[in-house]
Amino acid sequence: MAGARDSLSLRAYGAAHGSHDHPHHQLLVGIAGVLELEVEGRGRRVAPGDAVLVPSGERHDFASAQGSRCLVLDTANPQWDACGVTPHRPRQVAALAHFLAQAADQPLATAHAPALLLEAWRAPGTAQRPRRPIDWMELAAWVQSRLDEPVGVAELAQRVHLSASQLALRCREANGVGALDWLRSQRLVRARQLRDEGWPVHEVARRTGYRSPSALTAALRKSGL
Repeated sequence: MAGARDSLSLRAYGAAHGSHDHPHHQLLVGIAGVLELEVEGRGRRVAPGDAVLVPSGERHDFASAQGSRCLVLDTANPQWDACGVTPHRPRQVAALAHFLAQAADQPLATAHAPALLLEAWRAPGTAQRPRRPIDWMELAAWVQSRLDEPVGVAELAQRVHLSASQLALRCREANGVGALDWLRSQRLVRARQLRDEGWPVHEVARRTGYRSPSALTAALRKSGL
């Protein structure tokens, strides 16, 4: 681990395990073998020395017929938002990755690796793109007005014009919990408000989306609200 927000590792790849996405950026630099990579339907080939950035929230899949190894950096650093899919200084990135693959057991090297990779990757003078602001109070009010309807993380993400994985990352940064837990907390807060106003349990459960009064009671008891 290269810090609270970054994880650096040397990984082996083989047969495909299915597409997925994640709420952080992922940088891959080929060390040995060839990795076939598909990101949002776009194909890329990662041979030794090649480098690719998989942006946060983009669905991707990997496969390597003969096996491959890559240096991988998982990072939530927002400075990567402004970086391109391939590095500005590919030779520098490749040389740095080769060194880091040999120095995986050296804490000092891996501690500085994320910053060095970022510096070699981005073009000089690249400014960080402004992040779309999220008004969490407005979003909470919107959620609480619709709790009698099916409201999930996908609907929340659409509301703020982000992918579900990007919303999950932003929610954890701002609120300390994932988007699903935040959504559950809004449901509980609204339920507690209605109970304090004297509404019967069965009506509160209906208005806040719980499947039964007993499910609501159990959730309130568990939360301590």
